[in-house]
Amino acid sequence: MRNRTRPPPAPGTDLPLRQASRPIADGAADRDTPDDLDDSVLAVRASEGDEEAFAVLVRRHGGRLLALAQHLLGNRADAEDAVQDSFLSAWRRLPEFRHGASFGTWMYRIVTNRCLNALRHQPRPLPLDVISEPAAADADSSPPRVAESDAASAALAQALLELRPELRACWVLRELQGLHYEEIAHVVGSSEQTVRGRLFRARRVLMEAMRPWR
Repeated sequence: MRNRTRPPPAPGTDLPLRQASRPIADGAADRDTPDDLDDSVLAVRASEGDEEAFAVLVRRHGGRLLALAQHLLGNRADAEDAVQDSFLSAWRRLPEFRHGASFGTWMYRIVTNRCLNALRHQPRPLPLDVISEPAAADADSSPPRVAESDAASAALAQALLELRPELRACWVLRELQGLHYEEIAHVVGSSEQTVRGRLFRARRVLMEAMRPWR
């Protein structure tokens, strides 16, 4: 049987992402791509050229992927570019998507690889915005406590900077994104044993760096 293919978007187009930013017309979600459909169903529809199905996937996974990219790259603007490029790449490569894996894990892999490649080719200091801003201080919080919390955040940002990209990726995927070891291994293209080793080294470096703040 002949493989069904669909032409990729014209170079530079971001139609699926623009589609994702628009509200679904009344009745359209129930008819075509309701938000409660499984990722696997939406991915099949998107691979057949259904832009609205892909828009739902973008809305569903975009926030987590942006957080991942920002923690890896340390810069929101670069993170946004990486995620948009990754979704465009995924849109073109949907016919290659193996439905044995989840769409979310597949996107984690695309985004992580894009970020790691950027870090390898353009090493640079990691800005402090890689760390989430501390929560607003309580009324009872004293200025010294607030200053100490800010300093601890800066120390963690510096410690992350000192991690090799491969260690940082595994730590972020596990500690901040909550992926299981098997999922992380698939995302970074390594064995579970390698992932565990990287996590051990990353945690040891970070624990040592944060010792003065404990």
